[in-house]
Amino acid sequence: MAEQAEQSGQRCRGTQGTFRLDVLGGTPQEMGGVQPGESVASLQKEGLESQLHFTTPRAKLIEAAQASIRSDLSEYPRALAAFEALQSDPEALAHWDMANYITMRKLGYNDHGRVHAFITGAAGITIAHLLLDAGVKPDLIESGIGDADDVLLTVILGTMLHDIGNQVHRAGHEMHGVNLALPILDRIMTPLYGDTFKRIKVRSFILGAINCHDLNPPPLTIEGGITAVADGTDITKGRGRKAFKMGSVDIHSISALAVDQVVIEPGETRPVRISVTMNNSGGIFQVEEVLASKVINTPLREYIELHAATRPSGDKQILTRVRLEGSQFVVDLEGGEKVAVDVDNSAAEAAEAQADTAPVPEP
Repeated sequence: MAEQAEQSGQRCRGTQGTFRLDVLGGTPQEMGGVQPGESVASLQKEGLESQLHFTTPRAKLIEAAQASIRSDLSEYPRALAAFEALQSDPEALAHWDMANYITMRKLGYNDHGRVHAFITGAAGITIAHLLLDAGVKPDLIESGIGDADDVLLTVILGTMLHDIGNQVHRAGHEMHGVNLALPILDRIMTPLYGDTFKRIKVRSFILGAINCHDLNPPPLTIEGGITAVADGTDITKGRGRKAFKMGSVDIHSISALAVDQVVIEPGETRPVRISVTMNNSGGIFQVEEVLASKVINTPLREYIELHAATRPSGDKQILTRVRLEGSQFVVDLEGGEKVAVDVDNSAAEAAEAQADTAPVPEP
């Protein structure tokens, strides 16, 4: 595969890597790979740099994702410079925090902030490398506009900025994200591209990826597909735990709690294999509705194998009991905590309002 990629003029890594997102408990697990405080150089000497394990607590994930991204971009100067500029950009940092505030605090959704941005970035770079290593030509290369460095720059900026539009509103967040990303992209990319004509063309791929990451509309380019699929891989219980504890008890948060691990690695019959390990079969909702949908409805569908399985030990209990008290469901969690959730009565309220405004028939 590497020879095929070299013949097509692409620069590829020496080894194919693995992205592994593990969320096994509330404390860091000794899983190998890059751990907080451990240098990438030391791992390279031991031949371990091709495998990364991400563990809880999720605050540690940013440091692990940084190490992963820097290692994967070490031979791509423009992409690496773009990443370094983005991760310390005050405007981007504010966008991530406010997107998370709206989605989690106001809507009760899963994490959409900087941790999600870094995880999606690391996953996207892994997918892009596996495609390049297999000789797949992303649209930037196929069109003759750019090379592998431009592809990876597009992927890292597109994946890490894809959700910033949520700070305006969830509705239309894709287009809001495009508008909010423009000044950041211009600030970061202008020093990296002396050719304005090429810079604007490369930028268009990033904007397209942001606009299409939620399949509304579906992405048309390989780069856009990478962004969408990478977004769909962040489905583990670490992402849903905080929303669940804050009282967002629904199929999204419960199914996220059922996913322990996501692994992205070279496939057997296709360039990329994504494997999901669940502690409870309820996690199939995340796989089917979130991840599989993004694989099927992007140009990556012919390049990805998707597998999901429960642990051999069987299903883990997430909820122990749910009961109705007044207008709230009270949920007993596995650890003994209790969460009160307001019952969604919007349908009944809408019907009542419609009845109140309906004309009264004459006697």
